[in-house]
Amino acid sequence: MLLDLNKPIIGMVHLQPLPGAPRYDTDAGIQGLVDWASRDLAALQQGGVDAVMFGNEADLPYVLAAPPEGIAAMSAVITALKPQIEVPFGVNYLWDPVPTISIAAATGPHFAREIMTGVYASDMGMWEPDCAGAMRLRAQVGRDDLTMLFNINAEFAAPLDTRPIDVRAKSAVFSSLADVICVSGPMTGQGVDQSDLRRVKEAIPETPVFANTGVNRDTVADILTIADGAVVGTHFKQDGNTWNPVDGERVARFMEQVGELR
Repeated sequence: MLLDLNKPIIGMVHLQPLPGAPRYDTDAGIQGLVDWASRDLAALQQGGVDAVMFGNEADLPYVLAAPPEGIAAMSAVITALKPQIEVPFGVNYLWDPVPTISIAAATGPHFAREIMTGVYASDMGMWEPDCAGAMRLRAQVGRDDLTMLFNINAEFAAPLDTRPIDVRAKSAVFSSLADVICVSGPMTGQGVDQSDLRRVKEAIPETPVFANTGVNRDTVADILTIADGAVVGTHFKQDGNTWNPVDGERVARFMEQVGELR
């Protein structure tokens, strides 16, 4: 469904810190998480995004092995919000691909995104995602229809794989069954290197390539001449601050510009 759209824009629903994270609001509890996400979801949909993706962006400091309380809470929040979701939606548990698929099995999204391949030196230590485990779990839970977005250059990290990014992209499609390749900047909210984006797209012309970070009104025209879609989080927030609520007017202005580009 996502890939049937023309240059889709995926708006991020960044959940507030989940149980177990240092900044989790125990007073607000799960209902507080639902209320915050509900407002952002409404603003994104009213602004005209093509799809939304739920992620635990605020679970600082990040971990590489998702805790059970975080998996359960994210599943509960998405389940509570499903009656409000009007567009295709996706899930992403940072930074663990197997629990991302577990959440997908519980909540029924159309797509999932994660760092699936590679080895990285990161703020969280040595990072070796379990792509095979995630893709096998997808098959075991009967979700072969779940579109898989592979982010191939992790934020907050540097690849230890010395192959050029276009070679890594082609390899991820061939060896790991990626449906979509996402190209990111160095951190959340920071722009993707457009030369990297172009090299990846030229290497895998038959596979959709999305810009994954830092897309804004100043860059979207150039990016969409290369990319097949984009994920937008920070730019849609009040004052362009990642941790603020979604600003519906910013979303609407951006999507109006995208409509003209289409």
